[in-house]
Amino acid sequence: MVLVASPGAGKTTRVPAALLKSPSFAGGIIMLEPRRLAARAAAHRIAEENGWEVGKEVGYQVRFENRTSNVTRLTVMTEGLLSRRLTSDPELKGISCVILDEFHERSWHTDIGLGLLRELQLLNRPDLKIIVMSATLHAERVSRYLGKAPILEVTSQVHPVEIVYSKSPQLLTSNDVFYQRVSQNILDVLAGRLTGQGDILVFLPGVREINQVAARLENTISETEIHKLHGSLKLDDQDRAIRKSSRRKVVLATNIAETSLTIDGVATVIDAGLSRVAKQDANGFSRLELSRISQFSAIQRTGRAARQMPGTCYRLWNKMDESTMAQSEAPEILRIDLSEAVLLLSAHDVNDARTFSWFETPTEISIVSAERLLKNLGALSGKAGSFCITALGKKLLRWPLHPRLARMLEAAGKEFLSTAALFAALISEKDILLEPSAA
Repeated sequence: MVLVASPGAGKTTRVPAALLKSPSFAGGIIMLEPRRLAARAAAHRIAEENGWEVGKEVGYQVRFENRTSNVTRLTVMTEGLLSRRLTSDPELKGISCVILDEFHERSWHTDIGLGLLRELQLLNRPDLKIIVMSATLHAERVSRYLGKAPILEVTSQVHPVEIVYSKSPQLLTSNDVFYQRVSQNILDVLAGRLTGQGDILVFLPGVREINQVAARLENTISETEIHKLHGSLKLDDQDRAIRKSSRRKVVLATNIAETSLTIDGVATVIDAGLSRVAKQDANGFSRLELSRISQFSAIQRTGRAARQMPGTCYRLWNKMDESTMAQSEAPEILRIDLSEAVLLLSAHDVNDARTFSWFETPTEISIVSAERLLKNLGALSGKAGSFCITALGKKLLRWPLHPRLARMLEAAGKEFLSTAALFAALISEKDILLEPSAA
């Protein structure tokens, strides 16, 4: 089934719980979320709403943390863990349904996961149910891919949101003018010069911008809490940002807060309209580039203002800017180096990535490039159309790293492993100079 419902309608928390209570779903349910914070928050919210306990009826599994038990029937997990689970449990024994939440984000893990699930359903598990959910997606395309699966569109009674556009054009670089505009908008809401109730959620493209705006606010306001929210933070700090506070708060966030997440108390959103998107660089690594968001992302962000009460969204661009925005982001599978994806498929006995059941097939040049790199690394053997994963390739998959970096760690051995690990961290980290005190 394909489920389309507006932000805040309750897809993430209500649908899996309802299925779990239905006699039609006797087995377990897995729900995939794009981020660790969303997975943990969803599990806790579902438990709270149903009087359950996290780790019993409902649990979550993210990297480095597993809160499930042998009685857990609903597991919320990050997308990258599904393909690894399928490696050890190729038939998903005991699982009745897999839900792909926030499908519009389309990480490469999402595409691989959906393809593996579809092949499993067609070949060995016709009883397996697949549900794809989002507020913004191309429902007809997903339905066709899933064999003309039914589309359920839900119009929910969400709280109203007033959308306010800027009179000035959008700023496409993060400079002093950008930081001043964002900071002034926040201060105007806090001072009552602009309408805005409740806590304020501010969408910024990255950690550098969050730190710059936070520094400006900390020198100006004292009665309001300022929280940062991005993927590099410790999970405890992320949890603190989304919890309700006794004081008014400003949450400065990346797109980690765009979907599957309710930040208690937020009724005002300020959206800079930018994000950092992973793209392949000339050296074959994925790098983050500053880009404008899509119209779908703008809808998702606006919906954060109306989760719990009527809200206001300030879009820091004008209507003319919006007319030139793409409807949706290009999926990650079309933007990044595919060597990790191709290696993972090889572990699932897909000897030719071209024959995989892609929802959207990558370009031939990206597949050839990935195969060539993996063969040079010694991770694949054979020739085009009939590659097989090697023993070394299986070792590389155990590292949560790009295959090049994993190969470096394997080559380092015990004597040089700590040095190689440091190099791998420096190469893969987004911005190593932002938080020198944490090094």
